[in-house]
Amino acid sequence: MTARLTRRPSARRRLGTAGAIAVTGALLLAGCGDQTDDASEGGDSVKPEKSGNSAPLFGELPKEIQEAGVINVGSDIAYPPIEFFEGEEITGIDPGLAKAMSEQLGVELKFQDAAFDQLVIGLNSDRYDMVMSAMTDTKERQEGQSEDAEGGADFVNYFKAGSAILVEKGNPEGITSLDDLCGLTVAAQRGTANEALLKEQNDTCGDDKIEPFIADKDTDSITQLQTGRVQAVITDFPVAIYNEKTAGGGDRFEVVGDQIDAAPYGIAVSKDDTKLRDALQKAVQAIIDNGEYAKVLKEWNAEAGAIEEATVNAGK
Repeated sequence: MTARLTRRPSARRRLGTAGAIAVTGALLLAGCGDQTDDASEGGDSVKPEKSGNSAPLFGELPKEIQEAGVINVGSDIAYPPIEFFEGEEITGIDPGLAKAMSEQLGVELKFQDAAFDQLVIGLNSDRYDMVMSAMTDTKERQEGQSEDAEGGADFVNYFKAGSAILVEKGNPEGITSLDDLCGLTVAAQRGTANEALLKEQNDTCGDDKIEPFIADKDTDSITQLQTGRVQAVITDFPVAIYNEKTAGGGDRFEVVGDQIDAAPYGIAVSKDDTKLRDALQKAVQAIIDNGEYAKVLKEWNAEAGAIEEATVNAGK
């Protein structure tokens, strides 16, 4: 939601700070099943095509979720290609994987939009059953030691990514590594591991400091690069690659240097909800084994982040 080769800070790539924002109206994921009437609750449903009680992993779910027929998913839906709005639809890697998982679980996965740093807090306040939002699994989050993860969480690992440096096409500043950011204006999303990485690098810059531009949304960071207000953006590797390939038909940005500090993304689940955690782990492993996982990653050119085994709490 970055294969980084330097020391990784303690947060996802994203730890945002604003309050939760509900998705209003009934939304439909690209390629999903029937639209449901969610207008009063907000959110977007990933609905399995088969009957819930005939799905392979339906019996693994907690009884209350079986009865409800839905898993509420908290997500910061402004992070293409991981999760983002395309018109009124929510699409991307996470929604695609969630749809494949719903077929195994036999229940809907309903995405709800919220600020990143409120997601684990919302999870532990029973606002969501799980969080799927390119969230880096770290010990700090598991133990509730990061600002955005009060109460902690368990993580079902499903992808691997780190940070990257995105610059204007042609790389006019000649940036090849974090060291080259000293003296420049650089953007990152507020509260994220990318912001922490920027601050950490700034501590090494001596008198030639980085001027940080800290944005509430990662998309705002990209806009600042496009308008020339900043000379570089630190963001997740798959996000940087996506912008390199798609913005301006591939003529606007480029990724420089190596991927930094690759680490596992995790689906966050309450530490008290081990039955749901284990069912989700089995669902991720099932879609890896049946090939649906690879299809989703290929669709978004994200094969580099693939894993072979769905683990729990593998973050360091």
